[in-house]
Amino acid sequence: MKIWTFSAATLATLAVTTTAHAQAKYPSSPVKILVGFGAGGGTDLLARLVASKLAERLGQPVVVENRPGGGGVIALGAAARAAPDGYTIALAPYGTLVINPAVYSKLPYDSVASFAPLSIAVTYPFVLSVRADNPAKNVKDLVAQGKADPTKANYGSSATVMRLLTEQFKTATGAPHEHIPIKSTAEALQGLLNGQFSMSFIDPGPLMGPLKAGRVRALASSGSKRFSHLPDVPTMAEVGVPGVVVDGFMGFVAPKATPAPITARLEAELIAVTKDADFREKLKVQGLEPAGTTSKQFAAVIESDLPRWKAVAKAANIKLD
Repeated sequence: MKIWTFSAATLATLAVTTTAHAQAKYPSSPVKILVGFGAGGGTDLLARLVASKLAERLGQPVVVENRPGGGGVIALGAAARAAPDGYTIALAPYGTLVINPAVYSKLPYDSVASFAPLSIAVTYPFVLSVRADNPAKNVKDLVAQGKADPTKANYGSSATVMRLLTEQFKTATGAPHEHIPIKSTAEALQGLLNGQFSMSFIDPGPLMGPLKAGRVRALASSGSKRFSHLPDVPTMAEVGVPGVVVDGFMGFVAPKATPAPITARLEAELIAVTKDADFREKLKVQGLEPAGTTSKQFAAVIESDLPRWKAVAKAANIKLD
């Protein structure tokens, strides 16, 4: 019987060859997208829309796996621990990726060290809104109204990003509005409609219907430019409140050590998805704008926004541990 022996160098060469072959064949099995929110919500709907388009481009099934809990923390924690082989990626919303590190001292992921950013799929602003019968016709009126009777000045927010955004707005304008915690955007909208809240920042998707029905008035948008779905709504800068800017996003990330050829393939395919005409048309229903950034552009947004929100949270003394 002949016994084969291999040197360390030979074994290393075989390992490199095997890895390169696996990368060249990627993907050879289904790809999984982790989503940190339940089925049927806006994040889940976007993930499923992207999954269907991405599957066509990759030639393999792309499966959405919901892991709700902790405002998206559970899913991103799982993504950070996943094998870095391109078969597990995650849909990372703005709040989970860049706001959570500002308000939690311990997270199961590091927004920079744990992930390889792939592409921002969509962007959206948050819209400062009041009930349609509120006498405040603009931001200046709203601030003056709150100062005149602080006992009736409040706001509801279901997500930390809305709370930090509102606290930044209060610092910039002197508005006295007190925070009332709630569980969902639907509650924020309902609280606005029934008079529980005097104002709220709300994401566009749930807001579009009440706006069109004349039940809510939009005073300003947090975006760096006017939102295409609400072209008549000015930005904060346009109404004299510069610096209160949030361009919310939902982007895709992979585990940090995922090989560059695989992340480059995923980046290119995700960008292509955002250019798909059918995809862009379906986004309108959700009140979202297609983005399709490069991985470098995505990384730059993360690294610039992380310290900004840590400063806002510290100034407002907000810690959620």
